[in-house]
Amino acid sequence: MAAKTLAKVGDRTITLGEYAATLERMDSFERMRYQSPDRRKRLLDEMVEVELLAQEARRRGLDKSEETQERVRQILRDQLLEDLRKGAPAANDVPDAELHAYYDAHKDEFAEPERRRVAAIVVDTPAQAKTVLAKAVKANPTEWGALVDQFSSQRGARSVPGQPAELAGDLGIVGPPGNPRGANPRVPDPVREAAFKVANVGETYPSVVEADKKYYVVKVTSKTDARARSFEEAQRAIRTAVVQARVDEKEKALEKDLRARFPVKVDEAALEKMPMPAPSAAPAPLPTPAPGGPLTRMPGMPHLQSLAPPPRSTPPQ
Repeated sequence: MAAKTLAKVGDRTITLGEYAATLERMDSFERMRYQSPDRRKRLLDEMVEVELLAQEARRRGLDKSEETQERVRQILRDQLLEDLRKGAPAANDVPDAELHAYYDAHKDEFAEPERRRVAAIVVDTPAQAKTVLAKAVKANPTEWGALVDQFSSQRGARSVPGQPAELAGDLGIVGPPGNPRGANPRVPDPVREAAFKVANVGETYPSVVEADKKYYVVKVTSKTDARARSFEEAQRAIRTAVVQARVDEKEKALEKDLRARFPVKVDEAALEKMPMPAPSAAPAPLPTPAPGGPLTRMPGMPHLQSLAPPPRSTPPQ
């Protein structure tokens, strides 16, 4: 049955097996669209359309262009890595002994640092900031909220009707300076550093903080102490990390084997002399078809990814 011909496009035959494989590549929600006879006929029409366009592209020599060849190399790489990952165990199949060994060897990854919630009054001049600071260091929560309403110029920093006064000017939560897991795009590094110099919750940093050409009066409104996550709390993340570590080992072993079989030589001198494009010279984006426009992929196939390598898992949080 798989070899049964459903359609012929020039010299190319589309078989029942190919049609079924196209359906299998779809996720369950997309596959539901093709339950009725009319929709199944539409799917075959789409496959025929893709084949027609592909044959015309080959006739024009587009299959030999450098851009096409680069995409093919990328697809082959992704397919090889996907095949490699199929041999990895399921997360639930990793032995407990291996999980405990990973936890013991990576305890620092499961340590949660102290976190502090920061509020600020943001003004445009140092003179105004000093005036506000003198009032803020003595202000109770209600008075702090009034100062935010009156002086803060940063969008989103003003108090919101109905919001507790102590949360006025809230910028969010940060971790210790230098800790990559504690960054907050709303909190500049100098403000973050000042927040961790405040002795007690509810206190205002005794100096004006300059950052990004603005002047901050900084207050710490709450904090959570540092703690280490137990093995039980981190077990799910550990299982994922162990499986990813096995995949990484396989990828490294494969790369090492391939480099031995296909020697790699790099001309470092030529690389150093390579002229770089001007910052404004960005590559032209690939055309994106409008909804309902010509097909650019086989139904059920994922869209082509960028030329960057596939993302790796981040350390367990």
